[in-house]
Amino acid sequence: MAKISMDLIKQLRNITGLGMMDCKKALVETDGDIERAVTLLRKKGLAVAKKRADRATGAGLIETYIHPGATLGVLIEIDCETDFVASTDSIKTFAQQLCLQIAAMKPMAIAPENLDHKYLEKEKDIIREQLKASGKPEAMIDKILEGKIDKVYSEVCLLKQPFIKDDKHTVEEMLNEIIAQVGEKIVIKRFARFQVGVQGEDFFTI
Repeated sequence: MAKISMDLIKQLRNITGLGMMDCKKALVETDGDIERAVTLLRKKGLAVAKKRADRATGAGLIETYIHPGATLGVLIEIDCETDFVASTDSIKTFAQQLCLQIAAMKPMAIAPENLDHKYLEKEKDIIREQLKASGKPEAMIDKILEGKIDKVYSEVCLLKQPFIKDDKHTVEEMLNEIIAQVGEKIVIKRFARFQVGVQGEDFFTI
């Protein structure tokens, strides 16, 4: 078994934001391999998120961001189970980062199931026509379409987008890590993105 140094534990903690004991256990399980330990802890985050999926979220916070020049603004609501967790630095920082994400990446929905049906069907029709025009066999089109739609989700759905502070992982993966870190259900409830000169209100909720 590899010797688990305090420096290695701290390094893993800096990457994942999880507690010292969780990081030490992960490193012990992976013989000190930090990449495998990160993967293990990300899976744990997903497991904790699924376990707490049915819990009520009666607390939370509202975060705002106004871009320099005051022509672009973002408003987001993040819900959790208790006021204590809502006031933690990890939740506040995540909310601030999500505001920057929304300002820069312009998501159209929180998750694929929230995406406007008409928009999605239009995208599917465009992709189908492109595939047909390229000579793809009819039998392959639906399978290729599935992969193409996943790419659409990664562009326009907040949870599926690469996280602005760590594009190797999605917003959803980072959310699951924080859920594992604080031990509560956390939900990105809704957001609004306003930009001067853009018609209408960009408001998205689950």
